[in-house]
Amino acid sequence: MKWVLVGGVAAVPFVLPSQSMVNIAMLTAFSAFLGQCWNIAGGFGGLTSFGHAVFFGSGAYTGAILQTRYGVNPWVGLPAAFLVGGLVGAGIGAASFRAGLRGSYFALVTLAFAEVFRVLSNSLEFTQGGLGIAIPLKVSAWNFQFADRRATYAVVLVLLAVASGVAVWLTKGRMGARLAAVRENEDAAAALGVDIVRTKTWALALSGGLAAMGGVVYGQTYLYIDPSIGFGTERSVEMLLVAMIGGAGTVWGPVLGAVVLHVVADVSRAFIATPGFAPMVYGVVLLVIIAVLPQGLAGVWAQVRGTPGGARDA
Repeated sequence: MKWVLVGGVAAVPFVLPSQSMVNIAMLTAFSAFLGQCWNIAGGFGGLTSFGHAVFFGSGAYTGAILQTRYGVNPWVGLPAAFLVGGLVGAGIGAASFRAGLRGSYFALVTLAFAEVFRVLSNSLEFTQGGLGIAIPLKVSAWNFQFADRRATYAVVLVLLAVASGVAVWLTKGRMGARLAAVRENEDAAAALGVDIVRTKTWALALSGGLAAMGGVVYGQTYLYIDPSIGFGTERSVEMLLVAMIGGAGTVWGPVLGAVVLHVVADVSRAFIATPGFAPMVYGVVLLVIIAVLPQGLAGVWAQVRGTPGGARDA
């Protein structure tokens, strides 16, 4: 029954007459997808990242460069971006975790990597520097460009379903149990035989690969990517906020967080159009969630249903 209800809600935008409303639904689903990508590493594995935009931007530039410089079909950019994002995640993870970095130190390292990638993309010739990369407009399904936002929404839903499927798998599989053990107590997990470095590197690589696919979708939707869009801190903050507000380490947390975040953003813009007001509201909402609902909105729902901690405890 639960899945039927979820499917019904997800199908509503397909029958909406307004393209603007469909676009809002698409952006909400896209935020939920990116939040779920962060959640795989940051929620289930406790790898709090402040620079997850490094994966998003890597994927966006991979797809854009392959298409504009080498004539590769943009659909091929999706698996290529997954591979590049996974390699970037594995590289950052191997370097960080072998050095024993954890907690706030790891968070700052990811932020530093995102800034390094931003500076490099702003300087290198093949990324077009600060000018960014403009993707030619050629509307067709074969070219991954759609005249109707419903098609883009459908693609984003598929990616969200894949990322959520990974989250469900982590709540039930042995890899998820290892991640939970590492998240709660690394020393105890190591004593039980868990390979700490390999487990955390695997989680960051998977999370990075999925987030990189989101970068390709963004590039094909808006036909432009530059260093600030790809590697800017706003993208990293959005991923973190969505997961934390909804409930990090839960399957439905990023979806709930994305809905709340976009409702807050749209309402705040409707009444107060001051630039920068919406991010300020995001911060207030996050502070309230941390102070009052430390397990996020999904934790509240789990308590209402009578379960102690939902998927996080699993």
